[in-house]
Amino acid sequence: MSTTDDQAGPAHATGDAPAGDRQLKARHRALWASGDYVAVATELIPELGPELVRACGIAAGDRVLDVAAGAGNAAIPAAQRGAAVTAADLTPELFAAGRRHAAARGVELEWVEADAEAMPFPDDAFDVVMSCVGAMFAPHHQRTADELVRVCRPGGTLGLISWTPEGFIGRLFATIKPYAPPPPPGASPPPLWGSESHVTELLGDRVTDLRMRRQTVRLRHCPTPLAFREYWKRTYGPTIAAYRFVADDADRVAALDRDFLALLEEWNTGGGEDAIWDAEYLLVTATVR
Repeated sequence: MSTTDDQAGPAHATGDAPAGDRQLKARHRALWASGDYVAVATELIPELGPELVRACGIAAGDRVLDVAAGAGNAAIPAAQRGAAVTAADLTPELFAAGRRHAAARGVELEWVEADAEAMPFPDDAFDVVMSCVGAMFAPHHQRTADELVRVCRPGGTLGLISWTPEGFIGRLFATIKPYAPPPPPGASPPPLWGSESHVTELLGDRVTDLRMRRQTVRLRHCPTPLAFREYWKRTYGPTIAAYRFVADDADRVAALDRDFLALLEEWNTGGGEDAIWDAEYLLVTATVR
């Protein structure tokens, strides 16, 4: 069922979903609670949140929803502009770090456990609805797009940052896919949100002034490809899930190690002990009709 109808509020809550869907969401929550995604967001891509806030033109007094907000990489910069911000995420385990970061920056946010595919907010509730490499990981893309549009008021702004299929993170997902648990039925690959044609199809004629541009963020946290591989294995939920899935097969673990390192060596544009990876993303802004 489309979420662009007149239903809103608690009827969209994950708790009302079929048992199989609840189990899927529980697995997703556990995936992102594993490792240390807060470290990934703050150490590798801290500039993406402020970039999205700038692109959305967020100003004091705006009602802002950050979907799949994690620990507030975009939500906190929005609050620093004086907006009234709700940070929503399926994984509330990330909120403690978000609250600490917000307090350190002198701002307060509302933190709400919420599924991007069935959000517990009324129609037209926000002036800006945004997501920074977050909503792209909800498995059912059309449901997610419907919800993003539903909770944004007419004339409001929709803003998204998503990794592209052709970029470094997109290729990382392609590399670990043969070793990862199979996706649930009907799920779409997350990097499709980084495809202009896919986003255009998802949003349809419900938006105007649709603007999309590809940009890159530079990742240089680790000195060598090998060190970066181990960093991903420790901190990033999808990578951790892939290694856990093949953990009982030593040959598969070795093959994943080999393929992962080959990817990192191929995409490294640095030298010596100064490794560099440029990760492409798609920045999308639009006005909701």
